[in-house]
Amino acid sequence: MGIRNQPLETTPTRPDDPVKMDPVKEARPSDLVSVRDLSTQQVKGVFDLAALIKLRASAFRGALTGKQVVMFFEKPSLRTRLTFQAGTASLGGDCFFIDQTSSRIDQRESLSDIAHNLERWVHGVVLRTFDHATVEQMAAHSSIPVINALSDLEHPCQALADFFTLQEKFGNLQGLRFAYVGDGNNMAHSLLLTAASLGSCIRVATPKKYAPDAAIVDAAREIALDTGGSIQILTDPREAVAGADAVYTDVWASMGQESESKTRASVFAAYQVDDTLMSLAASHALFMHCLPAHRGSEVTESVIDSDRSIVFDQAENRLHIQKAILLLLLGGVSGRMPARSAHA
Repeated sequence: MGIRNQPLETTPTRPDDPVKMDPVKEARPSDLVSVRDLSTQQVKGVFDLAALIKLRASAFRGALTGKQVVMFFEKPSLRTRLTFQAGTASLGGDCFFIDQTSSRIDQRESLSDIAHNLERWVHGVVLRTFDHATVEQMAAHSSIPVINALSDLEHPCQALADFFTLQEKFGNLQGLRFAYVGDGNNMAHSLLLTAASLGSCIRVATPKKYAPDAAIVDAAREIALDTGGSIQILTDPREAVAGADAVYTDVWASMGQESESKTRASVFAAYQVDDTLMSLAASHALFMHCLPAHRGSEVTESVIDSDRSIVFDQAENRLHIQKAILLLLLGGVSGRMPARSAHA
């Protein structure tokens, strides 16, 4: 534990060595709408690049000089907004924020028209939305990269940062025993897909009516067939946590579900991660949460504020993973704007 996998041939040997690498050997994906947009090798490549960026941040200054990114957020944000803004700036690019919390992105204008405007002005789009279809449609209509910074179906940037953090702590993630307890929400979906891509063994425990989307579970199981991972969907949190290397939870009522808070508090009471539940995990087990957290609800103070908690390591790594994603998607983009839409 605590030993980070160091990149091999991609690590400069001296401080003044130029960084010459491309850890993602396959064709670059055009967008990051879902974890499924990345192959297993691409996920590992993003981790290699994030590790190198974290180790040698100064070597990447100017990597996105002349590139502009626009962010549309329908939901409030702390970590996502600041890490994308800071990340873009540290790579030499410019980031513009448009607050859509008072109205949906397509309320005044069609997504198609918005996309065709944006592709003439900027090099990338970051969306934090309610409806996952908003991200899908923006990507379908735009010739520039679109990044899902959270939708009701997935939160790929967070899940990638989470498993990158686990790689730092444990090294090889093949066979890692990962337990998720709580709501089968967007976070659970992206964790399932990422765990499957890395060959980890993930157990998800939720109340019966709050299980993850069946199509996502099927997709994760299909990926796991190739990677040697395993997927279990359970209802007993104790069964999920038993012997786990990492225990993860999220809020019981996500943004947009505030009216269900009282009902969910009753339904999920047995799924609180407390000292008793954590005692069933491996002795070295780590606690994880994507934040913001509600102490006393989905997790107790004694767990989230303990030495076993790595929630702030996860939050820090959002920056490094998102810088890697930006470089992956925008790094190979020509500085010249498209003369016309690729979807015209």
